[in-house]
Amino acid sequence: MELRNKATKINLFDLRSVQTRTFHLTWLAFHLCFFGWFGIAPLMAVVRDDLNLTKSQVGSTIIASVAITVLVRLLIGPLCDKFGPRRTYAWLLCLGSLPVMAIGLADSYESFLLARLAIGAIGASFVITQYHTSVMFAPNVVGTANATTAGWGNLGGGTTQIVMPLVFSAVLMFGVSEAVGWRAAMVLPGVVLFVMGLAYYRFTQDAPDGDYRELRARGLIPEARNEHSASGSFLVAARDPRVWALFVVYAACFGVELTINNIAALYFFDTFELGLATAGFIAGLFGLMNLFARTLGGIFSDRFARAAGLRGRVRWLFIALFCEGLALIAFSQMAVIAAAVATLVVFSLFTQMSEGATYGLVPFMHKKALGAVSGIVGAGGNAGAVAAGFLFRTEGLTYGQGLLYLGIAVLACSFFAFAVRFSPETLAEEDRAFSAAAAGDESVAPATA
Repeated sequence: MELRNKATKINLFDLRSVQTRTFHLTWLAFHLCFFGWFGIAPLMAVVRDDLNLTKSQVGSTIIASVAITVLVRLLIGPLCDKFGPRRTYAWLLCLGSLPVMAIGLADSYESFLLARLAIGAIGASFVITQYHTSVMFAPNVVGTANATTAGWGNLGGGTTQIVMPLVFSAVLMFGVSEAVGWRAAMVLPGVVLFVMGLAYYRFTQDAPDGDYRELRARGLIPEARNEHSASGSFLVAARDPRVWALFVVYAACFGVELTINNIAALYFFDTFELGLATAGFIAGLFGLMNLFARTLGGIFSDRFARAAGLRGRVRWLFIALFCEGLALIAFSQMAVIAAAVATLVVFSLFTQMSEGATYGLVPFMHKKALGAVSGIVGAGGNAGAVAAGFLFRTEGLTYGQGLLYLGIAVLACSFFAFAVRFSPETLAEEDRAFSAAAAGDESVAPATA
């Protein structure tokens, strides 16, 4: 798929530009999704007591919250290729808001597990976020654009940890019990998600020149059939081993982030005997690094590309992911709260830079199946979180031991980055596209391979 008039600069304040409006709305939508997706995580100490959950049951709910996202992310990318990111995102937000509000009806482990499973579908929003910025920005800035929208969206993982305990406390001020309080607190993110879905449909469009329906009617992009259909684009992406290498890589960075979002508050609450609000605040520091860390990953990816093309992007991805593994191993060994917080911040920095580096490569894989590639790679993050979840549901394994084993796994996964290779023709074509975009040619069309 070739789209023209992509933005060659990121002007944060030019709201008349559809590229800038999309940039802001897509990261904001993804940010708010975290309040629905992980809003219950910082309240789990209360939920655990209310529903009498065991450690194994808590672990199973953690797995459920990310397991369904694997499937939905695989499906959502091809839907973007077919229907466009605007309509796909609006429907996901509106439908996803329903189980968020309904989780308050849970009165047993089984009903709570099903609610967390249903809510996990919201996590597919990430794929649409990356897809939408990929079609709006040119090769010279797409790494930065993807990393920033994803990073500011992932920032929701941090603000959720801080804000939801405050919302919970505010609800308790009305004199209700804690059992009622956590249920009432989850209504707010559900309502916000529904409103955001309406806003996304109203103020964005699929591509710089219009919606996919209009562009197909004008013959500017292919019809959604054959290899351009949802199933066809998925098969194109699924046949490429490089896509699955990035699937593993993303499992080792975003999968780790999702895992930390789910367990961090409980880890600090139990290990260092902190209060709920304090544990939530410290856990929130991990997500707050997304304010700039993932953007740095994308910026460095673009910088490495300027010096060494797509090979440079691959090298940077390996460096960031390998350092993430080392930092996670160090964090797992900390027994003093100050040292634990310091290593958590360093670990968070490299985790999110690795995510930005991964999606600095995704737009250059298969342009005619961009949504499918984004979906498969994005699903890798959740697959990684599911695998890690089994570590933390084991009764005989401490959280510290689980984090150590996870760090070793990340080190091993970092070498999968070198499996991402490109043909000489693609390397040359992308170098020309990068140079043209850097020179300010907004009509540049990227490679179609």
